[in-house]
This record gives sequence, C-alpha cells and structure tokens, in this order.
Amino acid sequence: MVKEFTVSGKIVDVIARRIYNAEIYIADSKISKINEVQQEFDSYILPGLVDAHVHIESSMVVPSSFARAAVKSGTVATVSDPHEIANVMGVEGVHYMIENGKKTPFKFYFGAPSCVPATPFETSGAVIDSGEIQKLMGNKDIYYLAEMMNFPGVIYHDDEVIKKIEHAHKANKPIDGHAPGLSGKNLKTYAAQEITTDHECTTVEEAINKINEGIKIQIREGSAAKDFENLFPLLKSHPDKIMFCTDDCHPDDLIKGHINRIISRAVKKGADLFDVVIAATKNPKEHYGLNIGLLQPGDFADLIVVDNLKDFNVHQTYINGALVYDNEKVLLSKIEETPINNFHCKPITIADIEILAKAEKMQIIVAKDGDLITGKELVRPSVENGKVVSDVSRDILKVVVVNRYQESKPQIGFIKNFNLKNGAIAGSIAHDSHNIIAIGTNDEDIVRAINDIIQNEGGIVAVNGQEKKSLKLNVAGLMSTVEAEEVARKYQEVHSMAKDLGSKLTAPFMSMAFMALLVIPELKIGDKGLFDVTKFEFTSLFVD
Repeated sequence: MVKEFTVSGKIVDVIARRIYNAEIYIADSKISKINEVQQEFDSYILPGLVDAHVHIESSMVVPSSFARAAVKSGTVATVSDPHEIANVMGVEGVHYMIENGKKTPFKFYFGAPSCVPATPFETSGAVIDSGEIQKLMGNKDIYYLAEMMNFPGVIYHDDEVIKKIEHAHKANKPIDGHAPGLSGKNLKTYAAQEITTDHECTTVEEAINKINEGIKIQIREGSAAKDFENLFPLLKSHPDKIMFCTDDCHPDDLIKGHINRIISRAVKKGADLFDVVIAATKNPKEHYGLNIGLLQPGDFADLIVVDNLKDFNVHQTYINGALVYDNEKVLLSKIEETPINNFHCKPITIADIEILAKAEKMQIIVAKDGDLITGKELVRPSVENGKVVSDVSRDILKVVVVNRYQESKPQIGFIKNFNLKNGAIAGSIAHDSHNIIAIGTNDEDIVRAINDIIQNEGGIVAVNGQEKKSLKLNVAGLMSTVEAEEVARKYQEVHSMAKDLGSKLTAPFMSMAFMALLVIPELKIGDKGLFDVTKFEFTSLFVD
C-alpha cells in the first residue's frame, strides 16, 4: 500500500487564479486529491519554480551540487543548455551533465547544444555537427535544441545550421533562440524557422517585435546580464509570453536566491501575482512540455511552501512528493563525481604577450556593466620602448586570450571599464569556447595569472605581485566537484580581490568571460584575434 501524507496551507492555484486554504494529499509522487478547508493557514503553497534557460556550468558546480543549492530557493526544475561544457568536451560533456543530473531527483531538462563551436572564428575543444545533433535529438534525455546563436547562419540559410533545425523539427522538439538586437526582415527570417524563445532582449521594443513574430521572451536576471528592470512592463502587457531565467548565475548569487528572487521583485513592483507565478511555472512547463506539477490533482507533487507572497522565503521544497528541503536543511544527498577535462597548453612568458605599436590609433573594447553588449572606441595607444602597454590612468588595460586546447600564439587587445588599478585577473571561463582570458595592468601579473590557470588546468584567479586568490575548477575548467557553498566562498574571495584591485563592475569575472563571446556585438576578442561582431569578421587592433 502506498503511504499517503498531506501538506497544508494557502494554495496559490495558477490554473483557477485563486488562493484558498486546503490540504494536499500526496501518494506515490503525485497529488491524489486536494481538499479545500475552512481552517486558516499562515503559509502559502506554490508550484515548484522553473529556470527557463540556464547554463548550469556558470554556477561553477556540477548539476547535483546545483540542485542542492537551488532547492533552497524553491527551484525544482531547469531548462538547461550544456553548451559550455560541450564547447570543451563535446557530446561527452553533454552526457556527463545528464548522467550527473540523474543522480538527484531534481528535474534537469537538458537540450542539445546547437552551436559548438559558437562560430568558426575561434578554437573550441570539440565540434558537434548536424550528424551529432540528429543523434542527440533521438535521445529521450534531450528535450530541445538549445539556443541557436548562429543567427547569421539561420538568416543566410547555412546548410549545416538548417540541418540542425530540421533534425529538431523531425523530433518534434522546440528550438531555443539567441538573437540580440535582431529586427525587421532578418528577424522574420529567423522566426520563420520556428525558433520560439529569446533571452537576449534588452528593451521592451525589441521584445515586442519578437513576440509579434511568435517568439516567447525569457526575462533574464543573471550575474552579469540583468534585463529585469527594462523588460518588467512585459509582465503586464504580454504575461502569457513571458518566462524567467538566470542564463548565467555565479555561485555566490545562486546561494542567495534564485527564481524566487525574481518573482519577489516583480510582485513588489506591482505585477499581478498570478501572472508572475505563471511565468515561473506554467509557461515554461507548457512551452517545453516539462513533466512538472502545477498543484492539480493527478500532477506530480512538485511544490514549495513559502512564508508570504512578497518575499517568497522558502520553507519547504517537494519534488515528486519527496521533501528535498526543509527549513534550512537540504535533504538531497551529496554526490561524489569524477572530473573530466580538456587542457593542452604550456605556460607563457612576457615576450608572448608583448605587442609592437604599429599606428597612432587603436580600437579598444568598451565593456558595459550588466550588459553582454560591448562598444568600441578609437584611442591613442600608450607606448613604452616601442610596445603598447596598459594605461591605468585612462583605464585602458591589456586583454589576452590564450588557446587552451593546443599550442598557439596568444591574442592581444585592449579594454576599457574594468578599472583595475593594480594586478590582473584571469579565467578559463571565456564564452563560448572557454579558452583562457586575462585582463591586467601589467604584463608580469597577466602572465602570472594565465600560468596559474594553466597549472590548475582551469579556474579563476586574481593576482597582484606575489598576492593571489584562486578557485580551481577541475571539471572541464568550468566547474568544481565540491559543494556550491564552498565554491561560492572561494569565488567570493577571488571576486573581492578583483574589487580590491579596483574593478567597479558588478561581476568582473562574469563580464570578462563574455569579452570572448563572438556572437554578441560589438567588439570582442577570441583566440584567433580581435573580432567585429557587427560585420562578423576579424578586425585589426591598429587603425591608420
């Protein structure tokens, strides 16, 4: 006989759009019945929350550790794109994430990374071609084709890109989008391929243009890219077209809260409670066909208990009827996992990153806090002994990218708005190919930082002379096998040192990681050189 138990409270019913006192009867992982009662309860019961687009790798922990952190905030499921580890390890990395996720009851819905590598203009650790996508689309553990970042390939009907899309259509699986700033005829062409989500919108106008083409908008509030404030009006104008996501969430942010923080902000800003909760539950469930419950009889018992409907402080989390978090105690087991990696480069020297002055002007990357889009400026280089160097007084710092997969010449550029006054920072998280990237005030510290990453075969580091703070990431140079709280503590030490060195960015390591992302405008740098994303071609550092 199946043992039945009850959970009582004020139910937030997203289907009937009402709140009522009830007892929920749970048996064999599902809700067997719900009895409305006269008794008044203080706590509220909501469906478990869903992150509609996230790269687990950005949390710097493996899925099972991510789950132990996320359930504290009431998240029971994620729509997860293993794009980052796939760029390092290929299909092996995708299966690694799936298998680790299966070791916990948390509901991970993984997609097939569509752009590995993201562009042909950088070196990744692997390639996932249309043939591999076809195999992945036939895998029951793959739920969708992950973000189609190569929007030029879609627009200009690149054969390999279109084959990947066709394999998703044949498998009857949805396709995620990634098309920052796309509009007009190009947007129509992109959407015509039945690409039906986008998490890159930064303005309401852009979002509505995409909604009008049948695209649903994932309002992103991550560690570096924060679009909630700009896109908040969509919750009132187009609530049925909205989902919430973090996209890239660093460990220190994850342990503070997750999707519950977004819904709290939305409600406090005056959005309708049901529209907000639906965006975090019902909308992603229906769009992706997720096997999660919505607090209805017969549903899987995926639910959370919160203290109030403004702060959404989570007291309990249930997944398939199992209590996985109970009043500050995580009840999910810790999982021991074996690391996998792909690192093949040797230490560099100062001579490797010196660059001779070749013109009176050079173009530099202009970083923007809280935004993945960069600008560019033409500036006069600072020259010492015929070589261009960082200029702290003007906040023009050297940025270096080193290929971690094979011996190759480092690529050098310059960047503004990181505001380091001393030292250097570096990491093996550099979207999307995840080569080594470093930014610094002097060549000596840049070399020290890069060589620390090479020695550890992955991680992040801040250095200033002999002072150093580092976090080793032993899984593909992206994640650690230790618990999220420990990773968050170490990450915070490195982050704090970057701040002490002068950085004014909210998340300097996350921002630095996106300086190598060659699919988001305007000027970026990869392991093959400086790249003009608006023209989708390499460009010279120096300008005559």
